Amino acid sequence: MNEDTVIKLENVSLKFRLQKEKSSSLKEFAIKLLSKKVSYINFYAIKNINLEIKKGESIGIIGRNGAGKTTLLRIIAGVYKPTEGKVFVKGKIMPIIELGAGFDMELTGAENIFINGLLLGMTRKEIEEKYEEIVEFSGLKDFINSPLRTYSSGMILRLGFSVATSLEPDIILLDEVFAVGDAEFREKCIKRMNEMKEKSATLLFVSHDMNAIKENCKKVIMLEKGEIKNVGDVNKIIENYNKIEK
Repeated sequence: MNEDTVIKLENVSLKFRLQKEKSSSLKEFAIKLLSKKVSYINFYAIKNINLEIKKGESIGIIGRNGAGKTTLLRIIAGVYKPTEGKVFVKGKIMPIIELGAGFDMELTGAENIFINGLLLGMTRKEIEEKYEEIVEFSGLKDFINSPLRTYSSGMILRLGFSVATSLEPDIILLDEVFAVGDAEFREKCIKRMNEMKEKSATLLFVSHDMNAIKENCKKVIMLEKGEIKNVGDVNKIIENYNKIEK
């Protein structure tokens, strides 16, 4: 792998086995299964992906719902293991792929900072050192000792983003993080991402918001039915994509 390459995918595919005929109940499915009458089809969520991303690149990933955008991020993050092919990743990853992932809704915001930080690979000492900074950035000081179940989705986003970005990662994986939350916090997120990019962090950003993609990325990957349809300059690819969508 090239010295400047931080992510490389070689012939990567992810296949799921889906039941061909739907069962109306668990009992019906069990009977079919025991009588060996259950048939399956193979569904490729990601198919034959070859991709090489270099340190410091800012890349948007676009495509219709079901195109495989989030699945691709999850493969890179190590959440999914590909059915075929190889994935190489070099550096510390900050994945913000699923809102509230790794959080316990019955625990307080403060307790979740420690749990989420540990899940992201931080030591307890590192979390303690970063704690005040995390709370300050999130703007949730008045609510930090309340259970997470009392938080709005926007507040959970604030907390998750604040914990993850305190890591100073080498690779940032973002999935529709600006779909929730107010404009003021969105600006704080963009500012922090720009600070990380200035330190040569690599960004992969999934979004349906083409303006957000243009603001944060110089290059775009367009996915269609799990395959790379196009790769190139952000403005050219988005212009072509908008024509297709119309």
